[in-house]
Amino acid sequence: MNFRALLCPVLILGLALSCGEARQNKPGEQAGRTIDIPEPHRPQFHFTPPSKWMNDPNGMFYLDGEYHLSYQYYPDSTVWGPMHWGHAVSKDLVSWEHLPIALYPDSLGYIFSGGSVVDHQNTSGFGTKAVPPVVAAFTHHDPVGEKAGTTDFQTQSIAYSLDKGRTWTKYAGNPVLKNEKGIRDFRDPKVIWHQDSRKWIMTLAVYDKVEFYASTDLKSWEYLSEFGIPGDTRLWECPDLFPLKATGTGETRWVLLVSIQKEAPNGGTATSYFLGDFDGERFLGNPEDQRWLDWGTDNYAFVTWDNAPGGDSERLGIGWMSNWQYAQEVPTVSWRSAMTVPRVLQLETDGEGYVLRSNPVAALEGLRGPKTALPMLQIRGEQEVSGSFTPSKCEIILKTDLTQTTAELYGITLSNNAGDRLILGFDRINNQMWLDRRGSGPKGFSGDFFKGPHTAPIDLGPDGDPNLRILLDVASIEVFGENGRLNFTEIFFPSEPYDTLTFWADDGEWALESSTIYSLKSIW
Repeated sequence: MNFRALLCPVLILGLALSCGEARQNKPGEQAGRTIDIPEPHRPQFHFTPPSKWMNDPNGMFYLDGEYHLSYQYYPDSTVWGPMHWGHAVSKDLVSWEHLPIALYPDSLGYIFSGGSVVDHQNTSGFGTKAVPPVVAAFTHHDPVGEKAGTTDFQTQSIAYSLDKGRTWTKYAGNPVLKNEKGIRDFRDPKVIWHQDSRKWIMTLAVYDKVEFYASTDLKSWEYLSEFGIPGDTRLWECPDLFPLKATGTGETRWVLLVSIQKEAPNGGTATSYFLGDFDGERFLGNPEDQRWLDWGTDNYAFVTWDNAPGGDSERLGIGWMSNWQYAQEVPTVSWRSAMTVPRVLQLETDGEGYVLRSNPVAALEGLRGPKTALPMLQIRGEQEVSGSFTPSKCEIILKTDLTQTTAELYGITLSNNAGDRLILGFDRINNQMWLDRRGSGPKGFSGDFFKGPHTAPIDLGPDGDPNLRILLDVASIEVFGENGRLNFTEIFFPSEPYDTLTFWADDGEWALESSTIYSLKSIW
């Protein structure tokens, strides 16, 4: 089989509730850990909603041993509709308990994306220092105003919880930030506490840039500044601003995450980041130095947890594992969309500056079952690999000896008896990783989905780090390389589970110093 022929030469990179009313959840509504409906593409260790539509992660915070995850949710359909905040909690970021819906649409509109903070000093006055409130900031999206052609139909509002996120009350003074910019896209507030200025800082997506606002009480906000790429016309969404202390140097840099709705490296949507400093008013970074957190097509709206343990040297986050090009068309039945595995963000030097590393949380290793340890392998042509694992749900760790590898192209293939194939390849000549999902399953649901192959830069030279960690979960692949500097996430939909794993090398040998494959348990 000539794998070189598979390569693509092109690299590109009517609402009833009042705004102050607290909706009481029905007893047992959407509660419990078990998902009862088996479906062929349901992930087994990624978060999914019990049913219906899900997109962006929202309102994430940690408090008293629990990680809270809310998300854009439409409980009445498997396509996007009037947005709610779904809600789940976890003690380890691996196993999740579904809770009742956190926020419902009301007279001010749908509940779009935003974030939550633990107000330890009770600056908002909603609780006490002994019982600090959790405050959620979110976008109210007024569909009536949007339909009428107004430009102020998106405003920012808040809600608070005094029982650790179990129930929420919307602030009677909503909205706390009106849209006076005349810009239709004015949304996705993410709030942090800035210790030096003793103020809350809100980062807000305003069409093709972000704006920063400050508040002392989470209720009254003043404009500070903006940051964007000159001449950019792409839609920015789901921003997140936070500091990280770099490993090795101990210096602090500020990270600005921004998700982009089009023209990502492999088409459609993706999450990017900028590095710089924040002086309490302005983000001081290079707008031309936009980097990609994940090179695959399916990691969007990646944002982080407030108040999470780990100190100032790491940040925990999660992304929506889909792409707006095809999210509403994928062939699942009772539910749509999953989240990526939670990841740890860290900052390190790369010789010329700083770079963000992203790796799966350590708790995922607790899902490991039987281990298949392979001896040193010299792969020439194709070699099927088997052991105490199923290729559709496993973790693969590969250590390559580049000094002994002579193949210009090598990689792995997943296949099944239906003829579906997913191919992950590495190109030493062009220092590229590529994923070909064009033959991964039945076509027909989206033309954009089956474009490709999709590519990412990777250093496969003498000074490169060729070690890989690959997570496979029924209908998704997440690749982590170069010690977390390379992330690549994509989904696929085979007509039946992949049951064959093949290592291959084209025109030479692939020297695998070691290969370890773990079977992985289900979280449901």
